[in-house]
Amino acid sequence: MSDREPPRRRVPGPARPARPDARRRPGPGARPARRPGQGRPAAPKQLKLGSPRPRLRLVGLALTLVLIAFVVRLFQVQAVDASTYAAKAEQNRYVGQILAADRGEITDRSGVALATSEDAYDITADPTMFAPGQLKIGDGPEQAAALLAPILGQEQDALVKKLRPKNKAIRYVKLASRQTPQVWKQIKDLKSALAKKAETDKSTHNVLSGVFSVATSKRVYPGGDLAAGILGWVNGEGKPGGGIELQLDKQLAGKDGKIRYAQSGGRLVPTAGGATETPAVPGSDVELTIDRDIQWAAQNAITEQVKESAADRGYVIVQDTRTGQILAMANSPGFDPNDLSDADPAALGNAALQDAFEPGSTAKVMSMAAVLQEQAATPMTHVVVPNRLHRGDRLFKDDIDHPTWYLTLNGVLAKSSNIGTILATGQLGKTQAQANKVLYDYLRKFGLGSYTGLGFPGETKGILAPPDKWSTSQQYTIPFGQGVSINAMQAASVYSTIANGGVRLEPTLVRGTKGPDGRFTPAPKPAKNRVVSAETAKTLARMLESVVDDEEGTGTKARIPGYRVAGKTGTANRVDPATGKYHGYTSSFAGFAPADKPRITVYCAIQNATRGSYFGGQICGPVYKKVMEFALKSLQVPPTGAKPAKLPVSFKP
Repeated sequence: MSDREPPRRRVPGPARPARPDARRRPGPGARPARRPGQGRPAAPKQLKLGSPRPRLRLVGLALTLVLIAFVVRLFQVQAVDASTYAAKAEQNRYVGQILAADRGEITDRSGVALATSEDAYDITADPTMFAPGQLKIGDGPEQAAALLAPILGQEQDALVKKLRPKNKAIRYVKLASRQTPQVWKQIKDLKSALAKKAETDKSTHNVLSGVFSVATSKRVYPGGDLAAGILGWVNGEGKPGGGIELQLDKQLAGKDGKIRYAQSGGRLVPTAGGATETPAVPGSDVELTIDRDIQWAAQNAITEQVKESAADRGYVIVQDTRTGQILAMANSPGFDPNDLSDADPAALGNAALQDAFEPGSTAKVMSMAAVLQEQAATPMTHVVVPNRLHRGDRLFKDDIDHPTWYLTLNGVLAKSSNIGTILATGQLGKTQAQANKVLYDYLRKFGLGSYTGLGFPGETKGILAPPDKWSTSQQYTIPFGQGVSINAMQAASVYSTIANGGVRLEPTLVRGTKGPDGRFTPAPKPAKNRVVSAETAKTLARMLESVVDDEEGTGTKARIPGYRVAGKTGTANRVDPATGKYHGYTSSFAGFAPADKPRITVYCAIQNATRGSYFGGQICGPVYKKVMEFALKSLQVPPTGAKPAKLPVSFKP
């Protein structure tokens, strides 16, 4: 063997992978073989980026600052200024409105409504909803005003001022008060039509979207001018303007409530919290003593006579003699409280209580009451009445020239003699000054120079000077009703006092009130005081019958078949309220029936009759008769059946 190492046996192993550049037989789809000598392409040069960490830190810092700003602002809004922003949100979100209380009714004594209320609407608006930013037009208020003006009966410019107030934050204005449901329906229909058209026509803007309504009520008077002087009126703003409406406004008006609710776009949001409501308390109903039918009869009678006599005005009062309750108080001319636009300002109010005038001969019954009560004379006392009587600085006469009359005291009253009254009242004292004092005391007891007790707005208490202030002529004119002034209610009360047996009852106009709970509260009983004795009152009633029943009396036109009637005529010189001088006459008639069992007093007066007669017996006597007849029948007062007392009027010397 040689020293050479034997050859190594190759042990088979796993096959090596073929070299990439090994030549292969090309096959279908094979990449073409690189040609000999062709080099490998160079690799693209890579861009080396900087570290991203600084940029991430910068962005993170910026986000942190923004987040801190939001957190600080959120803390300020929710913690520091939370109450301020909450208040502003509440102010813009919530709207408050007054809930008008239902005004109580005014009824007559039978419950017939004389003044009541019906549904109405206050037309309101939210001025912010007419702003250019809201409507997208600059003349929204002008367009809305042009549509509303003819419906509301207002000037367009006035509406524009309300819809574009100086204070841009105002969200509530009242465009019109107490409009009828028909007016609101017109506006609502027009508003709906504009909204519907705006949905399809982008050039149309609903300029009435900010107009709304608030339910309220409107005062109405079913009888028109019936008892208007008593009732008064309530204006378009709901404020009373006179009469019972003003006098008893506190009871009638009730108490308004309040409502506060969330709104959006002028609409109620029923699901929102925070709404509050204080309900309104309705007013009380007021029941008057007035009898609607008797009031109607009195008003018709006086209106016809004032027109026929071409007089300035007239009044009639009907009173229950037993209770003092007023059954009617009528004025002519009157007014319709439903529409004051055509009313004569001079006719507003209640002239029967507000006019002061010299009563004339109807006041003689007080002089006779004093003479009888003081026992200075009796109905049969003889009184010689000359054609003229000189007293003080004047020469007195009766309404007609006559020869010397030989009258009884009853005849002095029946024939309404001024001279006879002066002579009779002169017997009240040893001196004229003493007689004046006695007469003055009786006049005061009868209610002259004092308010009637009705508490009526604008009532006059008349004028009665103390006796030491009476002029020389007043000492002799006051006994027959000149130089002293009264109102019609005072005059009626004098005769009711005689009819009531000499006891004066304060007249009453309100029977009571009915509250929201339906409970009726009677009015307080009227004050009363005795003026003359029952015997004196009975004697006076007989004497007053002679005025109507005797052919020589001045009140024959007041006779009522089947009834005994007591009454007295009056014709006084009238003081013109415009000049303060005597001009024209005050014509009157006062009385009660049945004379022997009195139930009703009627007083009538007419101012400045310029056509036909101006004597009280001639123009007021017939009015008295019409009204008294109606009242007796309406109240079913039967005749007593007794024959009238025939007291002598004159005597033979």
